[in-house]
Amino acid sequence: MSRLGGSINANQAGDQPADAKPTASLVLQELTDCLDAVHQCLEGNGGEIVYIATLVDTSLLLRDLIRPLTGAEPSELRTKLGAAPYRLTKDMNSCLSGITNGAVAIFAGEDAYLLDLSKKIGRTIEQTETETLITGPHDGFVESLDENLGVIRRRLRSAKLKSVGFEAGEISKTQIVMLYIEGIVNMEFVTLLSERIRSIEIDGVSDSNMLVQLIDENPNSVFPQYLTTERPDAVVSKLLGGRIAVLMDGSPSAFISPTSFLEFFASPDDYYQRWPIGTGLRVLRLIGFIITICFTAFYVSVTTFHYELIPHTMLLNLAESRSKVPFPPLIEALLMETTIELLREAGARLPTKIGQTIGIVGGIVIGQAAVQAGFTSNILIIAVATSAIASFVIPSYIMSASIRLIRFGLIVLAGLLGNLGLFMGIGLMVIHMAGITNLGTSYLSPIAPMRPSDLLDTLIRGPFWALKTRPTLSRSPNQVRTRPKQ
Repeated sequence: MSRLGGSINANQAGDQPADAKPTASLVLQELTDCLDAVHQCLEGNGGEIVYIATLVDTSLLLRDLIRPLTGAEPSELRTKLGAAPYRLTKDMNSCLSGITNGAVAIFAGEDAYLLDLSKKIGRTIEQTETETLITGPHDGFVESLDENLGVIRRRLRSAKLKSVGFEAGEISKTQIVMLYIEGIVNMEFVTLLSERIRSIEIDGVSDSNMLVQLIDENPNSVFPQYLTTERPDAVVSKLLGGRIAVLMDGSPSAFISPTSFLEFFASPDDYYQRWPIGTGLRVLRLIGFIITICFTAFYVSVTTFHYELIPHTMLLNLAESRSKVPFPPLIEALLMETTIELLREAGARLPTKIGQTIGIVGGIVIGQAAVQAGFTSNILIIAVATSAIASFVIPSYIMSASIRLIRFGLIVLAGLLGNLGLFMGIGLMVIHMAGITNLGTSYLSPIAPMRPSDLLDTLIRGPFWALKTRPTLSRSPNQVRTRPKQ
């Protein structure tokens, strides 16, 4: 047995035609300077095997390949290799692809075979940290594509659940699987999304959140257009609603399409509670959205241009609080919002226990010190803190991050033009969202265009008996979702 270290031979490695017949010598040339590549001869029959040690389960290798094949006569060897689970390979591309995916290449005479003995690497299925629930299932996706597919298959035990495979990345060769339910999904969406994934030309893709940026219809928009989730139950719910889900090997999250803006404010938790409670939570999240983008900007607008909007008793307190502040409201608000974002980012990057301490202690200490030093007013601290808290009620982290960025733009417009600037900013945001499409569907559906029946499962969480049809957004050929008992 030998490992393939040594210097690179540029005249030999990497210059074989893709359709060349695979031989041990050609494969070894391609794997030059791969320290974990192993070449081994089988005793008694002249057979050779080549594999990458870090990808192969050595116990399976010894049990399923070396022991059965060592000492076999050449004719017996070919007979064994001609049966399952050995797979004949006829070109260099498929042979090298198999080796780099954890298979062992066996060379006997002029033929080459592959045997999958890949090592299972990765963490076990556990609860996701970014989408925690109070009630409902607590399992989440992991980095293994097979594990993630299995979790979904166990929830949807139907042959109608279809899985289509793709490969992205000229170098990484990342495996991608698109899921949909036959008879429920609109096949035009499947065709369109398949074409976009196949058209990707890049060296490597490492996560599904990177993949969605490569297929976005509006890549320069701050708003996410594909709903990403680490929860299998959320994926299953969307599949039953006529949507398409895409999983990627090495990524613990899936993305769903087509998607509308309001779906980023829904949580799987809404469906596991009584419908009035689920509706109340959705309304609360939408209120939180309005607060987080407008509260600080409205403070800047009022304190700069519109003092007449402030009640007289509060105006005296505000004037006293701002009497020692040397900055105009715009600069004051931007400084405090930036400080909050620094604290938030520091808390996210530090270990959990330290991050929580930094966030709580840092916010209290800095806020109190800033007020006492005259850098900011008490009321602004309340506005900034309320805006920050409101952003946390949004279930989607990607949407929450987008809204945080929009907040800075609205603060600047409010500081320059007052309420006119604030409403101009909101108007431009709505106009921009109205122009966004996802697989040709409206991003503001079911508000624009207005679909009153879809409001039962977007703005509110209607009772299950009322959710009789699938969302219009999915354009499903089978719109009936719930059939009442006769």
